[in-house]
Amino acid sequence: MTAPVRDYPKLAHDIITLVGGPSNITGIARCATRLRLVLKSTPEDAHTKIENLPGVITTVEKGGQFQIVIGNRVGEVYEAAIDQLGIDPNEQQIDDEDNKPTLMNRIIAMMSAVFAPFIYVLAAAGLIQGALILITAAWPEFGETGTYEIFSLMSWAPFTFLPILIAITASQFFKTNTFISVAAVGALVAPEMADIASRVAEGEHISLFGFGLSETTYTSTVLPPLFVVWGLSYLERFFRKHLPEVITQLFTPLFCLIIAVPLTVLIIGPLSNQGAILIADGFNWLVDVAPPVAAAMVGGFWQVIVIFGVHWGVTPMVLANFEQYGSDPFQAFQTAAVIAQVGAAFGVFLKSRSPEMKKVAASASLTGVFGITEPAIYGVTLRLKKPFIVGCVAGAAGAIVVSLFGSLQYVYAGLPGVLTIMNAYEPGTNSLMGEIIGCAVAFFGAVIGVYFVGFTDVLAEAPAEATDSSPDSDAASAEYHNQLSQKETVFHISSPVTGTVLALNEVDDPVFAQGTMGEGVAVEPTDNKVYAPFDGTVATVLPSKHAVGIISDDGVEVLVHIGLDTVALKGKPFTSHVTKGQRVEEGDLLVEFDAQLITQAGYSLTTPVIITNTKKFADVIIHPSTRTTHGNELMAVEAKSSNQTHAEGAK
Repeated sequence: MTAPVRDYPKLAHDIITLVGGPSNITGIARCATRLRLVLKSTPEDAHTKIENLPGVITTVEKGGQFQIVIGNRVGEVYEAAIDQLGIDPNEQQIDDEDNKPTLMNRIIAMMSAVFAPFIYVLAAAGLIQGALILITAAWPEFGETGTYEIFSLMSWAPFTFLPILIAITASQFFKTNTFISVAAVGALVAPEMADIASRVAEGEHISLFGFGLSETTYTSTVLPPLFVVWGLSYLERFFRKHLPEVITQLFTPLFCLIIAVPLTVLIIGPLSNQGAILIADGFNWLVDVAPPVAAAMVGGFWQVIVIFGVHWGVTPMVLANFEQYGSDPFQAFQTAAVIAQVGAAFGVFLKSRSPEMKKVAASASLTGVFGITEPAIYGVTLRLKKPFIVGCVAGAAGAIVVSLFGSLQYVYAGLPGVLTIMNAYEPGTNSLMGEIIGCAVAFFGAVIGVYFVGFTDVLAEAPAEATDSSPDSDAASAEYHNQLSQKETVFHISSPVTGTVLALNEVDDPVFAQGTMGEGVAVEPTDNKVYAPFDGTVATVLPSKHAVGIISDDGVEVLVHIGLDTVALKGKPFTSHVTKGQRVEEGDLLVEFDAQLITQAGYSLTTPVIITNTKKFADVIIHPSTRTTHGNELMAVEAKSSNQTHAEGAK
């Protein structure tokens, strides 16, 4: 039932009681309209009893969560619930599909969160190194200049102090103090630590607490700083919980440092670093035994790995190769795979007769030059299917050619691509020549393959676009406007997003599909921005930023819910450009989102646009177009007549 409710602590208490009490609740979160609970078990009559509480719209059990649909006041109920449960919302976690994700999923999520923020810094440094290689090859004397020295140290600094960058991003992922993390990892990359390792390597015995130190160095390493920060997350929470408050600010970092650093240099560092080296050696063994096989695996399947979002997992292995040997075969093969997808996108550009697809393919091809293939994959090749397969086959062929020349990359490429081919240069070898020939095979093989294999062009694949301008759609649009002209007072709502329009009952979520939250439509976005659908005021911006509520000057309340169940992403893919209470004009940018991150995490992009106060209006009329662009009319609401208003008041 949906009777008015004002006593939110009581509603929270009743919900907690009916789901079995605090001991049965292992996690709690909220989204735009729902209180989401993770329960050890669901009481048999919980759904019925909770749905009968004043203020509750309905309940849904999905993805391991007991979801209670409350509406716009869910925030007050959530705050009351976490107070009563004694849960710190910044420390507890809740997962949408499973209360405890698999180990592999957690590792991949961690790698992505740690490396993604600074990958472009590494890529820029790699480009500087590549440029220096080419300049000194053409002008050897340049290597003796001060200019070369300064630019060389600039290019090496991000790799030398890579553990510091990892400490910063890993501390954010593991939710521990960044400064403690940097201090601990900084000790590992200090020049004195490198000097100790060098002396040990020369035969000197140096001990800590009576245990001999290893010759491990930590500059440019990946796993040691990750393990350090992960361990610090537990140490810090332990000391902040158990130390007296008057001394915790000083003694928490003190105890963390004197435990974490010695433990790392004695045990964690040598073991984790050796683990990365062993994995790299395993791949190198395959390269030595069967170069074409190793090359075909990387060249053919690298982009598949990118699609599943597990590509960050190879970074420690690649960096271990550079640290250990000063070169790496993996990125030599990977470059061919990247360039093959660029070629496939360019092949689509040449063959497609769709102006829209040509534009997308041209843009994706240009972006791919810089080693960024996601636009080419998701916007072009994977969308058309056959070009993606052709790109993978061409990538494998190109990588095999690279392997036959024994080509290696001698400079780490943050984003392997056309601009990093130069990283294969090594005086006295055919490495660069092999890389160029292999990448040419990959690129032109993909272009020619796509041209002759072909694909189903978007003109034939998306008839909905054509029908929007067909006589039938014109007639439907005319009927829509004719219907509106016969109504007394109508408020127009423009589309907040660009994409394909879906009927609300097509949405894969019963609360939206059944109109429980109100009437409206959904849009499958083809853009990554959400705009204001009318002039009004921002009513709601959730901490997770996946939904925004707006009230028009005429009193129409609209909720734009970006994706389904995306609250579980905790705001990572979303950037909000407005705040609660802010005045907006139609067309103002409200939210941007990372569509790739959302889909890679397994969530739907389907975006319901809901009139949450539908009952205050006589009717909601949906525009008949099957595609929409932000700013185009999406629907309209009819105001109730004075007679209807008086009749309802009499009740």
